[in-house]
Amino acid sequence: MTSTRPRPTDNGPRRPRDTTRRGTRTVRVWASAALAAAAALAALLVPLLAPLDQQAVDLTAKLLAPSADHPFGTDELGRDILLRSVHGLRVSLLVGITAALVASVLGLLIGAAAGALGGRTDRLVMRAVDTFTAVPHLLMGIFIVAMFRPGIWPVIASVGLTHWVSTARIVRAEVLSLRSRPYIDAAVSGGASRLRVARRHLVPAVLPQAGLAAVLMVPHAIWHESALSFLGLGIPAHQASLGTMINGARGSLLTGEWWPTLFPGLFIVVPTLAIAGLAGAWRERINPRRRSELVL
Repeated sequence: MTSTRPRPTDNGPRRPRDTTRRGTRTVRVWASAALAAAAALAALLVPLLAPLDQQAVDLTAKLLAPSADHPFGTDELGRDILLRSVHGLRVSLLVGITAALVASVLGLLIGAAAGALGGRTDRLVMRAVDTFTAVPHLLMGIFIVAMFRPGIWPVIASVGLTHWVSTARIVRAEVLSLRSRPYIDAAVSGGASRLRVARRHLVPAVLPQAGLAAVLMVPHAIWHESALSFLGLGIPAHQASLGTMINGARGSLLTGEWWPTLFPGLFIVVPTLAIAGLAGAWRERINPRRRSELVL
């Protein structure tokens, strides 16, 4: 005679793990929110409270180690790294947010048009998207920036015009899924035009996905701007930019002065991780089944 042991319920053993996971997620979200808020406040308030003279040079104070007077030290021209990093972060956030909005609007319009119209228009648009995707983003961004003088707006145009493809694909897929819903068929049967259906039903339904794509694009745009500035194609060399600061500190790193490279790099990494953490929490609320698909 075989004895049967009571089988644990499915919910019993998983409760501690789910509680731990939920607590870890909450801590991550609050930490990301705090870091993102600190970065935003620093970018908004510090330039107002401590304006930066872009042309200031003090060779008597060059490459000073972090101290009370200069918490992040000074660079090879005697400029305060903390102040320049905050000003560089302000530029990166401006470029990242504006470029993400431009790319998201383009992707939303193109993806919604392709999905709503369907047929030959959809095929033509998607073939154009595939052709556009075949060219590396950074290479195309360099080509766009090289046609203009160095500045913020050419960088914004470079990032915005090269990063709309992913949003267009997401919006198109969502629109194609929505087109099979009964209320869409009812609207079409009632005599509504494609434009009215897209404006009243399809576009509002895909706005959360498009907004999430915009938030996810901000860290990518920040890194893109830093890469262009590092290559000398973004912000002018005399203006504070995180990529330009890292490029100018390469020689100091070889001689043992680590702070001109470390702190501008942290000003790139920490805000992007904070924004990515908030975007991940948003994605989990929109679609809990895709928790592991967060890709910058």
